[in-house]
Amino acid sequence: MTLLTALQGDYGDSGDALRVDGRALSREELLGAATAVADRVAGAPGLAVLARPTVETVVAVVGGLLAGVPVVPLPPDSGPKERAHILRDSGAALLAHAAGDAVPADAGIAALPVDPAERSATTYAEPDAAATAFVLYTSGTTGAPKGAVLRRAAVGADLDALAEAWGWTAEDTLAHGLPLFHVHGLVLGVLGALRTGSRLVHTGRPTPSGYAASGGSLFFGVPTVWSRLAADPEAAGQLASARLLVSGSAPLPVPVFEKLAALTGHAPIERYGMTESLITVSTRADGERRPGSVGLPLTGVRTRLVGEDGEPVASDGESVGELQVAGPTLFSGYLNRPDADAEAWTADGWFRTGDVAVIGADGFHRIVGRASVDLIKSGGYRIGAGEVEAALRDHPAVADAAVVGAPDEDLGQAVVAYVIPDGPVTGDQLAAFVAERLSVHKRPRKVVLVPELPRNAMGKVLKKQLLAGSAG
Repeated sequence: MTLLTALQGDYGDSGDALRVDGRALSREELLGAATAVADRVAGAPGLAVLARPTVETVVAVVGGLLAGVPVVPLPPDSGPKERAHILRDSGAALLAHAAGDAVPADAGIAALPVDPAERSATTYAEPDAAATAFVLYTSGTTGAPKGAVLRRAAVGADLDALAEAWGWTAEDTLAHGLPLFHVHGLVLGVLGALRTGSRLVHTGRPTPSGYAASGGSLFFGVPTVWSRLAADPEAAGQLASARLLVSGSAPLPVPVFEKLAALTGHAPIERYGMTESLITVSTRADGERRPGSVGLPLTGVRTRLVGEDGEPVASDGESVGELQVAGPTLFSGYLNRPDADAEAWTADGWFRTGDVAVIGADGFHRIVGRASVDLIKSGGYRIGAGEVEAALRDHPAVADAAVVGAPDEDLGQAVVAYVIPDGPVTGDQLAAFVAERLSVHKRPRKVVLVPELPRNAMGKVLKKQLLAGSAG
């Protein structure tokens, strides 16, 4: 089976099977333009793509995949140091870009301008399923970004499992406005449409008005996107005709979940994954959609919880442990980083996600957060930051919250909350509010009211920055 099934099969075609920021291509036009790129890159060790939300980005990515050349998406806002590291480490020989884009002078590799009007009729044999599809670079919060090597088979297995879980078919119109250098926006949000045969509308930017006007039946978004939609009842109401709203890349606050459900008539689907594992756990379209939960493992995926002592943690809905996963969607390893590979895998072949989670007796998963910043050890207790954050968001005067464990001489770590207020409230009131709803030892010892929280491009809170501030 080919990776991009809809480019080869009879799925019907229209002039706008693919629409990115108002510019449209039919599947036939996309295949011809991408094949022209494949003709120019075939045999290269890697193809970097300046991944702006454009038709040219999609053409370049598909061209690399047709030619069997590993594709390396380059964040368009990457700074000189990060950009140089990705290009050097990946071994990419060419940097694809839209003709009108300014290519950084310090890129150091040959530029490859992409013209969506160019055509080629060359036929390429399907590359081996074990061949590399992508080298995707992680955020690099602890040093230089690491390149996760993703096989074509892993991408195909994940998209097929998601299509099953979400009832995703060629009858859908997928709509989103997510970045095209991440798993969410690129692998799911572009290749998913090219595998299932669904129409794709990329809105350019993920604005409420863009989503409302897209005509989508299946929507992808991150919590920031859904929060903005929930604050725009008119735009949210336009999504009532949709089939499914999917949220990922960060936990969806329960109040946003509830507002979306009320405004659109659709309780959102939540899912969990990483660059290294793709998507492994999700709520199903035909199953329960439980606020704060990411659902059940996808077909073929296995999960388990492990304690700090290496022993299994019970799936009792209360016990917290590190989430480990196994299955066909996992990456092959980190490029040029055997040391990181050794840390990432267990002796019996499970991937250590570094996330802490709770699994219920019914198999539903709830992600607490990153073990490095979200598992707080305070006074002998193990506290999940996500649980405290959820309690804070239940307060009517809280717009959002992030919780970290700050160094404390007495407790080891103290629970510190950073809160964006949405009305008059004090730190003492919020600490008491949490203590009334959770165990008293989980209450914040310090509450800092802030106008905003630092976030990355996918809406995830940069807790390392908050920790640095609390230490100061």
